[in-house]
Amino acid sequence: MPAPHANRVRIIGGAFRGRIIRFPPAPHLRPTPDRVRETLFNWLGQTLTGRRCLDLYAGSGALSLEAASRGADLVVAVDTSRALMEALRSTAARFGAQALETHVGDARAFVQAERRSFDVIFADPPFDDDPWPWLLPAVLPRLATGGCLYVEARAAMAPPPGLLDWRRDRAGQVHYHLFARPGPAA
Repeated sequence: MPAPHANRVRIIGGAFRGRIIRFPPAPHLRPTPDRVRETLFNWLGQTLTGRRCLDLYAGSGALSLEAASRGADLVVAVDTSRALMEALRSTAARFGAQALETHVGDARAFVQAERRSFDVIFADPPFDDDPWPWLLPAVLPRLATGGCLYVEARAAMAPPPGLLDWRRDRAGQVHYHLFARPGPAA
């Protein structure tokens, strides 16, 4: 039996604080828990004004909408599920989140084709995937100097070459890390 609040999460900070994100069921979808999002955005700072964010495994859209809620200038959300991206677009429109740009597609193909740089990159793939050998090197050219790479994984991870292990924690079976590229904004 599904939990009473399945397929919904709440925005925990910023302009959309308290608003509910609803999304369709999807296999292997594991939205970032409230406590983990709160810690992450405490690490990043409560405002993301002037920052550009990339969410490569957007899923429910919780990280993307948290970033938009906190004033990010641009939030690019990517996911293979058309239904999830349509739900995210609809929610963003309802919230008035104009900074959100959505793409239905594979994270690997998107990163290989993308040429913009981002101040914050979120990488929270399904636990059954193991994209790390290609993903970490692939996102480095897209990460701005002084930028941060957020990673959620089943096991603790070391930062890729060129990034510092800035913060890390664990909640249940989720290990989450914030790797930083040295520079003025780190």
